[in-house]
Amino acid sequence: MPIHLIVLTCVLTHAGFSGAKVALPLHALSLGVDAFSVGVIMALWALCPMLIALYVGRLVDRVGPRVPMLGGAIGVVVALLVPYVFPGLAALYVLSLVVGTAFQFFFVPTQGITGALGKPEDRARNYSLLAIGFSIASFVGPLIAGFSIDYLGFELAYLALAACPAVAVLVLWFKGSLLPAAAVGTDGKQKKSSSFDLLRNANLRNAIVASGLISVAWDLYQFFFPIYGHSIGLSASAIGVIISMFAVAVFSIRVALPRLARMWSEFEILLRAIGFSGVALLLFPLFQDPYLLAAASFVLGLGCGVGQPMSMSLIYSLSPAGRASEGAGLRVTFNHFTHMVVPLAFGAVGTAFGFAPVFVSCSALMLGGSGYGFWVERRSARPGTSVHKRP
Repeated sequence: MPIHLIVLTCVLTHAGFSGAKVALPLHALSLGVDAFSVGVIMALWALCPMLIALYVGRLVDRVGPRVPMLGGAIGVVVALLVPYVFPGLAALYVLSLVVGTAFQFFFVPTQGITGALGKPEDRARNYSLLAIGFSIASFVGPLIAGFSIDYLGFELAYLALAACPAVAVLVLWFKGSLLPAAAVGTDGKQKKSSSFDLLRNANLRNAIVASGLISVAWDLYQFFFPIYGHSIGLSASAIGVIISMFAVAVFSIRVALPRLARMWSEFEILLRAIGFSGVALLLFPLFQDPYLLAAASFVLGLGCGVGQPMSMSLIYSLSPAGRASEGAGLRVTFNHFTHMVVPLAFGAVGTAFGFAPVFVSCSALMLGGSGYGFWVERRSARPGTSVHKRP
């Protein structure tokens, strides 16, 4: 089935991608750069994706997912091979810029076409399967990175990570014809308009903002925890295991999402997840013991894990017909704005004031966003209820 093909290639490609997010800051720190410089490197990860995500979404709506997904997977492989072939700090800047850009040609199509597979009642199940696939990859990637760094060195670690998306390339090359020709059919007469016109839909706008707040917490953890772990003397494999506990929690909560969806609307789940993540961030500066940090990572993963599937499902259902991947691209654009800002802003805070203010300030942002969202909910029609239908 196409959904299983999509999930398999997501696991393989995202394993290399998420593993690189662990390897890259640790590699940079091993070369003697400070936290702010690491932030600059990680910000490059999001620069081009932020600029091209909308274009990728429109491209997928026109030509279908196979070619962009194949090209994106190939690009991730090439990016991961750069530090292996050209060791040194400059290669890390190139890796960050190229891998983030290439991954968008894979990531945006998966969001746009997943909602179009099967019947409307299958959409929640499909997005849940996709999210679980990303969770598995987020567990496997850091483990591969951490243990490969400790036992093989950084260069060979990138080679091990590149093997995962390389398999995805083979799968898409030989089985990509199973993917649909396009996410949503159109009659070719759709009026051209700016992608940002989609933000006129208040419900869609709220879903994108909520998705962005979850992304802030996720980004801070993935960027800053390796730096924090390095500063307290944890090994790369220990850091990889702790980050994998975050992924275990993400997987666990996504399995439980159908039950949560029967209790609250999608938007209410997002707001609760934002607040829960804000509280969880306060735990990290309290601990240096790896077991307690693993527990804190698990708790944060429970909050962050619901964000992606809930926001993807909401945005698909709220996007106009024929513009599903464009709506997904808009979400990715805003999320990558946070990917770019978070490393720079919190890297500067960490360099100037230490680690605790980083976690506390991000927690305040999350709790404030959650509280404001519930206040808006009480004053207006609920954007996450059953009235959310495709316009």
